[in-house]
Amino acid sequence: MTSHAIIDVLCVGHASYDLIFSVPYHPAADEKIVADNFTGCGGGPAANAAVCISRLGLKAAFAGFLGNDLYGEKHLSELSQEKVNTRFVVRGSSPTPLSVILVKPDGKRALINYKGTTKTIPANSLDFSGTLPKVILFDGHQPELSVSLLEIVSELSIPTVLDAGSLHAGTEKLMDKVDYLVCSEKFAQQIAGDEQTALAQLADKAPCVVITLGDKGLIWKSGNTTGSFPAFPVQAVDTTGAGDAFHGAFATALARQSDWQETLRACSRSIQ
Repeated sequence: MTSHAIIDVLCVGHASYDLIFSVPYHPAADEKIVADNFTGCGGGPAANAAVCISRLGLKAAFAGFLGNDLYGEKHLSELSQEKVNTRFVVRGSSPTPLSVILVKPDGKRALINYKGTTKTIPANSLDFSGTLPKVILFDGHQPELSVSLLEIVSELSIPTVLDAGSLHAGTEKLMDKVDYLVCSEKFAQQIAGDEQTALAQLADKAPCVVITLGDKGLIWKSGNTTGSFPAFPVQAVDTTGAGDAFHGAFATALARQSDWQETLRACSRSIQ
């Protein structure tokens, strides 16, 4: 790679368009309720992280798929408005993935995702030459593209991060190939049943592991050193995108070469 485009963080993975309904409670079977509020906006872990990084003052790029449909156009427009570099966005006739999210007053969510016939982007189908980011963030939803990119940058000492929100084929394929495995409590439970056991097991796969635990903060292990960091007190209104913001802030701190404690503090502050 030779450096032409200035990108601090390249975010590779999933984009969806989110239809978010604020509801008094999650409906029971065959029940019809009325939403108190509605928001439609672009979403997806890697796309959201790119927006977060841009809002934090760095230059972010997103690599992923958006359909040639209304939702794809709206999402692409929003990314551009947020000053996210979209040169690596792949367009096609398959539908833009959609998520319908029902959010209760306490911030708890129910989520339905639809991808239809949309396929992942094949390996080596994007030309990243001329791009030398300071950090690369993956969310596991474009595994073939991500593995091929990891092979390209393996000798370039570019820090790589995996947002492991849940255990699926993509996160399983990437979790032993990145420098920083930053995963959710759900992922940890899927791996080992509890977060402490998962932390020990995952530390054999990645040099640095962070497990986020919601209002319980986070735990981490880097080499032979382990630690924790408390969550800032917050009244949850809607947790949609909180993990994505955390990962975006994490990648931002790495790009700024912040020290470890400041990195953890910045991530935790980002989801207030």
